[in-house]
Amino acid sequence: MTPAQNVFRRDAKIISLEGLAHGVSHFFHLILAPLFPWLKDAFGVSYAELGLLMTVFFIVSGMGQALSGFIVDRIGARAVLFFGVGCLGVSALVLSMAPNYAALLTGSMLAGLGNSVFHPACFTILNKRVSPARLGHAFSVHGLTGNLGWAAAPLFLTTIAGLNDWRTALLAASFIPAVVLLLLVLNRDLLHTHDVHSTQSAGKKVAASGSALAFMRLPAVWMCFAFFFITAMALGGIQSFSSPSLRALYGMSLASATAGYTVFMLASAAGMVWGGFLASKTTRHERTIAFAFALAGLFALVIAAGVVPPAMAVVLMGVIGFGAGIAGPSRDLLIRAAAPANSTGRVYGVVYSGLDIGLSMAPLLFGALMDADHPAWVFIGIGIFQCMAIVTAVGVGTNTARDTLKARAA
Repeated sequence: MTPAQNVFRRDAKIISLEGLAHGVSHFFHLILAPLFPWLKDAFGVSYAELGLLMTVFFIVSGMGQALSGFIVDRIGARAVLFFGVGCLGVSALVLSMAPNYAALLTGSMLAGLGNSVFHPACFTILNKRVSPARLGHAFSVHGLTGNLGWAAAPLFLTTIAGLNDWRTALLAASFIPAVVLLLLVLNRDLLHTHDVHSTQSAGKKVAASGSALAFMRLPAVWMCFAFFFITAMALGGIQSFSSPSLRALYGMSLASATAGYTVFMLASAAGMVWGGFLASKTTRHERTIAFAFALAGLFALVIAAGVVPPAMAVVLMGVIGFGAGIAGPSRDLLIRAAAPANSTGRVYGVVYSGLDIGLSMAPLLFGALMDADHPAWVFIGIGIFQCMAIVTAVGVGTNTARDTLKARAA
C-alpha cells in the first residue's frame, strides 16, 4: 500500500470515529424531549418543568464547553472526549432510574456536562490529525452525523417507550455511548493529539504564551461567537416551533407539518455533503456562508408571507435546510482560520458555547411569538437571524484575510 493510501485510510478512520462520537452527542440533545408525554404522566409535572430540563442541559453544556476547551489544549482532546462519551452513558442510566423530578434535573445536567466537551475535543482532533486537503470533507461528515443523531433519537426512544416503557428506552440509550466509547478506546492511537503539530498555517497569529486568555482579545473570536449565537437562534426556532407555525399559517395536519421539519433535516444533511466539496475548493468561506444563508433567509420570509400552497411550504423547508447545511463545513473552516495556533480547543469551546446559549434562548423567544398568536413571525425571525449571520461571517472572513496579509507582509 502506498503512503498516500495509508494517509487516506488513517484520515477515513479518524473522521469516522469522530463523526460517530459527534452523532452520539446530538442524540443526547434529544434524550428527554421525545419522552415528554411519558414523563409528564409519570411525574405529574407541567410542560414548563419539562422545558426546564432542556434549558438546564444547554446551560450546563454552554458553560462547560467554554471551560473544556482550555482542558483540551492542556491535556489533549482524547481523554476529554472519552470523559464526555462516558458521562453521556452515565446520564442515561441516572435518568432511567430517576425516582423524582430532582433526579431528572440531575441526569439532564450530567448529559449537558458530557455534551460540553464534544466540539472542542472533536475539532481539535480533526484539525491536528486529518490531512488539510480533507478537512472540508471532515467537517461535512461532522455536521452530517450530528444531524443523523438528531433524527435517530426520537425514533429510537419513542419506539422502545411505546413497546415497553420510558425507563427501558433510556436504559437502552445508555448502551449507545458505551459501545462508542469502547470503539474509541480500541482506536485510541488515532485520536492522540497532545504534542501533535497543528495543520494551521505558520503565518497565523500565535496566542501569547504568557496568557491562556490572550485569544479572547481577538475580535474574530467574538464575531465567531456572535455568528454561532445568531445561527443557533434560527435553528432553535425551526426545531421548536416550525411545525406549529406551519399548522397555524397553512392549516396543515400535524403529520404534514412534522414532515416539513423532517424535510428540513434531510435537506440539511444533503447540504452538508455538498458544502464539504465547496469548502475544500476555496479559502474565502464567508462567501459560501453568505450565499447559503441569503438563500435560506429569503425562503423563510416567503413561508412567513403565506403566499405559497401548503405542499410548496414543505418543499421550501427543504430549501432552507439545504442552505443551512451548505454553510456548515465552511463555518467550521472559517473558525479554524480565525483561531490562533495552539488555541484550537479554547477557541472552539468559547465559540461553540454561543450555540448552546442560542439554543437555550430560542424557545423562549419563539414560544412567546406563538403564545401571542403571531405564527408568521416565527419564520420572519428565522429569516432575520439567518441574514444577520451573514454580517458576522463576512466580518470574520474579512478580518482573518486582513490579518493573514499583514502576517505575510511582516
